[in-house]
Amino acid sequence: MIEQITPLILTYNEAPNIARTLEQLRWARDIVVIDSFSDDETLEIVSRYPQARVFQRKFESFASQCNFGLCETEIESEWVLSLDADYVLTPEFIEELASMNPDGSVDAFRAGFIYCINGRRLRSGIYPAVTVLFRRSKAMFREDGHAHRVVVNGSIGEMKSRVLHDDRKSLERWFQSQRKYVSREAKKLIDADSAESTLADRVRKKRVVAPLAMLIYCLVVRGGILDGWPGLYYAFQRTFAELMLSLYLIEHDLNTLSQRKLSPAKKHGAEDRKPKAADREDQILPDRSS
Repeated sequence: MIEQITPLILTYNEAPNIARTLEQLRWARDIVVIDSFSDDETLEIVSRYPQARVFQRKFESFASQCNFGLCETEIESEWVLSLDADYVLTPEFIEELASMNPDGSVDAFRAGFIYCINGRRLRSGIYPAVTVLFRRSKAMFREDGHAHRVVVNGSIGEMKSRVLHDDRKSLERWFQSQRKYVSREAKKLIDADSAESTLADRVRKKRVVAPLAMLIYCLVVRGGILDGWPGLYYAFQRTFAELMLSLYLIEHDLNTLSQRKLSPAKKHGAEDRKPKAADREDQILPDRSS
């Protein structure tokens, strides 16, 4: 089956990551890279891999970039392997791809992840499983808060092997990305129906609970304290991201409260400006002094 898989990768200034990702894709006959006009060494690195085809497209959303890759790049293979530029396949994962021979009842496969900090594998990573492999004719991407996900018209199986998530971009870049991601996630939470929210989203809606809960969960429940400095670094990152999300939600609450307080005042002011009945009568009475 592996010869019927085309990897699809989105990039924007991914020079610190893309070479490690592409090195594990040398088995692929065709690789499609959708680049949002990188201005670092990303494209130079990609050019070293002759099977990689690059399409540059102005970024609109993650989902639109992926859908462009699926529909507008003349992918011929039946299956697509959708990867972020910091996803690194393990030898076990590649072996599993090579041995797969799914029947027509399965249209996609979901994979778990091992989170890494500068190559160090963490036991405390909480990166969720993602549907990464799917039949091209059965899939379409859509936005989901700060992220995107593939919607598959069919059944989804589970991969036994996991993928490495190993993002080595700078901390400054991480801060920039989180600011954008958190604002989108906050809007998603504000607009979401509480009845359909996940447990994690319901905790986040409590505003003050999620940051502390995340720190304890990563360090104690997931054993991040045993990962040493990389584990602490990761736990602090996740806690800071939850704190930013809480601040966005609290800001929304404060703005909403201010608007509610201003609305009655505006209404009262408008009523005060209306001429009283006696005043209106004075204005229309004829002058009888003559």
